[in-house]
Amino acid sequence: MTTVQLTGTDASTEAAQVLRTLALDEELKWRVPADPVLGPLARRVARRFVAGETLADALERVAEIHAGGHRANVEYMGESCRDPERALAETAVFVEAARLLPPRCSVSLDLSHIGLAIDEELALENAVRIARATAGTGREMIISAEGSDRTDAVLSVHRRLCERFDHVGITVQARLHRTGEDLRGLLSLPGRIRLVKGAFLEPESVAYAREDAALPIAYLRHAEALADSGHLCSFATHDWDLIHRVDRHLGGAGRADAPWEFETLLGLGPDRLTAMAERGHPTREYVVFGTEWWLYVCNRLAEDPRRLLQALVDAAAS
Repeated sequence: MTTVQLTGTDASTEAAQVLRTLALDEELKWRVPADPVLGPLARRVARRFVAGETLADALERVAEIHAGGHRANVEYMGESCRDPERALAETAVFVEAARLLPPRCSVSLDLSHIGLAIDEELALENAVRIARATAGTGREMIISAEGSDRTDAVLSVHRRLCERFDHVGITVQARLHRTGEDLRGLLSLPGRIRLVKGAFLEPESVAYAREDAALPIAYLRHAEALADSGHLCSFATHDWDLIHRVDRHLGGAGRADAPWEFETLLGLGPDRLTAMAERGHPTREYVVFGTEWWLYVCNRLAEDPRRLLQALVDAAAS
């Protein structure tokens, strides 16, 4: 029998791939939280990345973020919903969030949470309800990124929403080779453009590997194009080098009315937000809540396998 010796880098890459594969298993998002043994352990890990399971939990965390001088972006977790009635019920949660969240807080969502995995027209109908609710309360609505197999449908629904609303934003992934072309079209539409690296398991034919040195180069190229355009945008990354380079491109200083903002995920970048806020840049923290946290947590761990060590510590904590 042949034994394969993995280096630390190889092991980290393989661990990340395993986690991204787990994040694609829709059955696990129900089984793990419900498991009497795994559920409590996984919840301890999730607490680092997730505000809680209810809107009330998210409201409490948003109040803390606002007290720190940052904006917030709230998402009710759940993707790949395949039941039309449930998609309608989940839409009502987003409408309620739009009503209860404080100012300076945007609402984010996966379109597949509200029907895109069933039918594009259903997703559009439910998205219009949320767009009306967010417009009525003066807040932004941001469509989240999904796997590349759904990108065309996501962009199609976004374009159709932009025909009726001017406050609906979109998330694009620097990892996808198509993003440069997509951005050229998006810059002609209203609504914030949120730039992320991208965490999904993708073939190299359509996306850079997370470990590819070309990925930060692509991210910076897209970020500079957004900055130079004057379009509403968010630079969503925890990569210190990228944050500093974008900051330098912006002149090393921000202003209250800047069309850009720096954004990090809950539990991952408070030091980044503090540093950028001290330079005068608008800053935002992304807060997620809900019971479907398993797939989200897998993707967060996959982005940096070193977080697995912290996850072990969290799981063992009381």
